[in-house]
Amino acid sequence: MVKRELSHISVYVPTLKTRSLQNQWSFLLWVSGGSISERVRSLVFWEGLKVELLYLSSSRNCAREALVDQDVANTLILQLKRAPDAERRHVILEILGSLGESDALKLQFAESGVPEALSLMIRDLQGHSDPHDLCSIKIASNLIVSLLLGDESMQKCFGEGSGVVYQDILSWLQSSNTQLQLSGALAIANFARNDSNCVKMLDLGVVPHILTLMEQHVDEGDVSVQHAGLSALRNLAIPATNKVRMLEDGVTERIKSLLRTDMPPVQFKLLGTLRMMVDGQEGAALKLGRDAVLLARIMEWCEAKDHAGVRGEASRLLAALIRHSRSPEVVRAVVRADGIRHLISMATSEHVIMQNEALVALAIASAIDIESMRDPFSEAELLPMLKNMLDDPVGAVEVKFSALGLICTLANSGEMTEELNSVNIKESLNKLTDNSSSKLATQASSILALLSNSS
Repeated sequence: MVKRELSHISVYVPTLKTRSLQNQWSFLLWVSGGSISERVRSLVFWEGLKVELLYLSSSRNCAREALVDQDVANTLILQLKRAPDAERRHVILEILGSLGESDALKLQFAESGVPEALSLMIRDLQGHSDPHDLCSIKIASNLIVSLLLGDESMQKCFGEGSGVVYQDILSWLQSSNTQLQLSGALAIANFARNDSNCVKMLDLGVVPHILTLMEQHVDEGDVSVQHAGLSALRNLAIPATNKVRMLEDGVTERIKSLLRTDMPPVQFKLLGTLRMMVDGQEGAALKLGRDAVLLARIMEWCEAKDHAGVRGEASRLLAALIRHSRSPEVVRAVVRADGIRHLISMATSEHVIMQNEALVALAIASAIDIESMRDPFSEAELLPMLKNMLDDPVGAVEVKFSALGLICTLANSGEMTEELNSVNIKESLNKLTDNSSSKLATQASSILALLSNSS
């Protein structure tokens, strides 16, 4: 199962700077003692205006959970609508942000119309140039993204693609306000947390909006927007049916414009998105695997010494191109680009999934074109490495099984029998024939028989 990414931004509320404004925070003080219901509501006077507000410290988790039974959301919506200026809006938004950290309150907020109220406020403030209004837009849009982290609240806001909040978020993608663009892309990534939503959003045409948005930020644009847009595309591409449609719509070609980025977070996300796009898609893997410009860039990122994440994702994409295309053209292209050494290095990763992906890719490449692989294998000392994997007393069973698969391919080729014997691979295989894992023991015995017949 492919893990979907959750997207969020911390809700930030600026500190009020003047002494008089700081004094106005007094109505946020925790009402000590008494029951929860007594704490929830406190009547205060603020510049002659009687305001009914509530506040719970973020450290009072048990008290915050108890507010689920109170009419918190409607009270806050009322106060948000009544707020005559940005300072008071910010206070209410901070309370919403603090309380919205509770999953139960996320749902209560969604059912009571908090996201719709925030979205309406944003709509009313769009086009304003006052810094306080722009700050309110930022806080409110971040808060909506945060509320979408709850599965039930997210689904309610989506409303099968016809929800008011979802429709407003689509308009954010086309806004000139960079903050709304960012929040819009993050929100789409959160909506794309199940296959049904992903398919529906593709039907409703969300992908072109995301691509157009990302293209606006390719040259000296906002890195956060690029990163968020790629997160959304990655989640949308998880359903197999969506992959096919997105490929047909030219998504991979359009996001390749980001190849020239020098920002590691975007590089990392771009590589992961491309890997998701070729997963199970032979045609896409073949097309990308023959792309010399793409391969050259992948090779650069495979050597990103200061960014292990980029280096790892580059290697994983390289392995995916071979695994999913199973094409002689792709294998030869990777060999020409000097990519085999990176796959061999990936096979020694501390992450089991990366080791397996690399070993499977190397086995496929060997089965397709063993002659092209011999020199890279010799230079990287692959065979001694494989023997060490088999001999490792704490090595993962699945890694050893993948290593045996590669050794079997090499033995079957008849081209590297001498090299296998030279590292005494039979000794390691003999040990495995008594392994507690029946599949390892059986595979080791089969390879021993194969090598004996070849002698």
